[in-house]
Amino acid sequence: MADADELEIGSLGAQGEGVAARGQERLFIPYALPGERWRLRAGAPADLVRPRPDRAAPLCRHFGSCGGCLAQHMPAALYADWKRGIVVDAFRHRGIDAPVGELVPVLPGSRRRLALCARRSSDGLRLGFHRAGAHDIVDIGECPIALPELVAALPVLRQMLEPVLAGRAEATVHMLATRAGIDVSLVFAHLESPRRHYPRLAALAARAGFARLAVGGEAVMLGREPVLELGGVQVVPPPGAFVQAVEASEAHMLRLALEATAGARRIADLFCGLGTFTLPLARRARLLAVDSDGEAVAALAAAARRARHLQPIETRVRDLYRMPLSPKELEDFDAVVLDPSRAGARAQAEELARSPVPTVVAVSCSPGTLARDARILHDGGYALEAVTPIDQFLFSAHVEAVAVFRRQSRPSQGRKRPTRRAYATKSSP
Repeated sequence: MADADELEIGSLGAQGEGVAARGQERLFIPYALPGERWRLRAGAPADLVRPRPDRAAPLCRHFGSCGGCLAQHMPAALYADWKRGIVVDAFRHRGIDAPVGELVPVLPGSRRRLALCARRSSDGLRLGFHRAGAHDIVDIGECPIALPELVAALPVLRQMLEPVLAGRAEATVHMLATRAGIDVSLVFAHLESPRRHYPRLAALAARAGFARLAVGGEAVMLGREPVLELGGVQVVPPPGAFVQAVEASEAHMLRLALEATAGARRIADLFCGLGTFTLPLARRARLLAVDSDGEAVAALAAAARRARHLQPIETRVRDLYRMPLSPKELEDFDAVVLDPSRAGARAQAEELARSPVPTVVAVSCSPGTLARDARILHDGGYALEAVTPIDQFLFSAHVEAVAVFRRQSRPSQGRKRPTRRAYATKSSP
C-alpha cells in the first residue's frame, strides 16, 4: 500500500462495512458508507474524507466501540435496503430467487431482552457488551435499542456485582422485561463459593423491585412471578429461557404464521420453546409442540393447563436435531411451524421434504441457514410463497425472517434418507 490511498466506497458488505475496490482487491472499511471517500494509510485507522450528506448521527455514545451495534450511522433507506439485501443474498446463494418483502421496522427502545457480560479490569468493574472484534468489555451507561427499564437497572446490577467479581471471576447477565418486572439471571464463571453471595444479591434484587433473581438457573429471590403473555395465555419462563427479543416483532411473526396456517386443523410447532406460536395457534387448531428444552416445554404445558378456550395441545421433549419427526409422524398434519436456533433445521427439513405436509412456516434469525433449509424444501416439492424480513435485531447484521412454503408436488418416496447431524441448542442474538 502507498503511504496513503484515497478510495470511494461502492457498496456495503454483509457485516455493514463499506466496500471499496483497489485494482482487483476489495477492501472492507468499518463504518464507511457508499458514496463516501476514505483515506487509508498503512498502520493507521482509515480517515473519512468526504461523508455522505445523509450520514446519520449515532444514537448512542458507545457506538463505534461497543460491538452490539454496527449501523447507527446508516440513513434509514440505505439501512432498510442493506438489511433486506442480507436475506435476498442468502437465498440467491442457494440458487433461489426469493420473493422477499420489505423490511418490517422495529423502533429503538423496544428490546426486552439483553445478555451482558461483567468482569473486573484495571479501571474497575465493566458491565456491558464486548468491544467490536475483541474480547474486552465496553462498560455501557446507555443502550438506545433496549427498553428504558432495562437500562435503568444497570446501576443496581453494578452494585450487586462490584464486590463479587475479583480476579478472573466473570458473570453473564440475562435481563428480561416482563409485566411483573425485570427477570434477572446470573451465570458466574471462575468464582469460588458463589452461594455465600446469594443473601446479599437477593436483598439488593428485592430492594430494586426485580421480579426474580436466579443464579445458575436457581431462583434466589422471587418477588413476583415474571409473567409473559403469549396469545392471551400467561406463561412463566424458566430462568434464562429463550424469548423473542422484541415483543412487536414477535407479534408480527405470529400474525404471519396465523395467516399462513388459516384453515389448518392440526399443526405441529417444532422447536416450540415456551409456546410463542403454540398457544395462539391453539385457539383454532390442535397442536403438537416439540422442543429439546424440557423446562421450557414444562412451562408451556403448565400454561396450557391453566388456559381456557384452547384446542388440545400435546407436548413432547425431543431433540429434533438428532431425532426429527419422520414423514410417517408428519402425515396427519395440515401445517408445520419451525423456529429453530441459528443452526437451522436441516435434519427436520429433510424429513419434511419427504412428507405430505401442505404448509410449512419457517421462522429464523439466520438467513443463511434458512436459505439452506429452503433449498431442501424446494427440492422436495415445496414452493416458496413469501419471505418477510423483520428488523428484530436493530442496528446489527442479524435479521429475523419468516418464510412460507406450500407443497406443489408429491414427495418422492424414493429419496435416500440423509445422514443425521447434530446442532447447538436454541439461542439468538
